[in-house]
Amino acid sequence: MSNFEHQIISSDIELLNGKALNRRAILSYAMVGGLFTISGCASLPGFGLTDTLRRLMTLSSQRAFAQLLEPGGFYDDQLTRIALPDQFGGGAGSSLLSTVLSSGKVRTELQQQVNRVAEKGAERAAPFVADSIRNIGIEGASQIIRGGPTAATEFLRGNIGNNLVGVMVPGINDGLKLFDNGLISRAVRSVAGFDVGKLGNDIVGKAGNSIWSAMGREEAAIRANPRETGDPLLIAAFALAG
Repeated sequence: MSNFEHQIISSDIELLNGKALNRRAILSYAMVGGLFTISGCASLPGFGLTDTLRRLMTLSSQRAFAQLLEPGGFYDDQLTRIALPDQFGGGAGSSLLSTVLSSGKVRTELQQQVNRVAEKGAERAAPFVADSIRNIGIEGASQIIRGGPTAATEFLRGNIGNNLVGVMVPGINDGLKLFDNGLISRAVRSVAGFDVGKLGNDIVGKAGNSIWSAMGREEAAIRANPRETGDPLLIAAFALAG
């Protein structure tokens, strides 16, 4: 690379990372390095579409877990809030509603506890997802980048499959013990044929769905406004496609 090219790239990296971002800064990456690899997408020198996709999945997951692992992270968000099992809903006059869930306040407290349990599962899921993104084999990166608003999240979910659920199970089980002040136990005992194991399975399945939903939302937001990330690689990949 000539000194002139180096100066252009160095200058534009400052622009991308600073407050003076403009279209020339993005275009210079493509013009200097011949970096347009698919229609409407660019990448930075030394980086390819696979790197861009990993960056997208990494940032989406980091933002999603940052929100979910806050106190009340699952419960306070309508998108990720975990509903009580159907067995805990009951019908009017059921023994469950008359003994354990006799008031809206009690039902709310029980649901909050269930969602806190999900946070313990998410704690185990976060490093697993990060490792999966680093190590996953990626084919067809251009199609995923050009895909829908949650294409990368869907790709990752399809590759991880049920492994995420398995990773979360120990955390969910620990959470059931940690956050049970007696209410969870009473609720479980009030439903014939329903035990803590079934409750744990219900929570872990719903928590997994919530994690993917949160990641998909973050991915869609990044695609819609890549400049907000301050990430040169994502800006170069998506800003020109808008």
